[in-house]
Amino acid sequence: MSRTMNRVELLGRVGTEPELKYSQNGTAICQLRLATDRRRQNGETEADWHSVVCWGKQAEAVAEYVKKGNRVFVAGSLAQNSYEREDGQRVYRTEVHAQEVIFLDSNGNGGNGRSNGNGSREAAAGVADDQPF
Repeated sequence: MSRTMNRVELLGRVGTEPELKYSQNGTAICQLRLATDRRRQNGETEADWHSVVCWGKQAEAVAEYVKKGNRVFVAGSLAQNSYEREDGQRVYRTEVHAQEVIFLDSNGNGGNGRSNGNGSREAAAGVADDQPF
C-alpha cells in the first residue's frame, strides 16, 4: 500500500493583521500572512511568505489574540486553490490550512497559548523564545 503525507510546520512572524470573515453559513474564517526565514547559500537570509487559513473557533481565537509582528507556530497541510480573475486569467494560490496554531508572544492577554482545531486556548508549556522547531 502506498502512503502519502501532506503536513507542514512553520515558525514565523505574522506579517499582516489577521483578517476575520464569516462564510454564508456562519463559519469563521481567518486569514493571515506568515513570514519565515530561509538561509541562502551565501549565508544571508531572506523571507518566505505563507498564506495561512484557519476556521471556526480557532479562527476567532487567532483573530483575537494574534497581532502583526507576533511569533506563531502553525501546523497544518498545504492546499492549492485557483480562481479566474475578471480579465480571464487563471490565478493559482498555495495556502497553509492550519490545524494547530501556537501563540508564542504575549499580548498582555495572560501569556503564551495555543489554539487547536476546536479553538480552545491552553498553556503552551515549555516553549522558549530561542527553542528551535
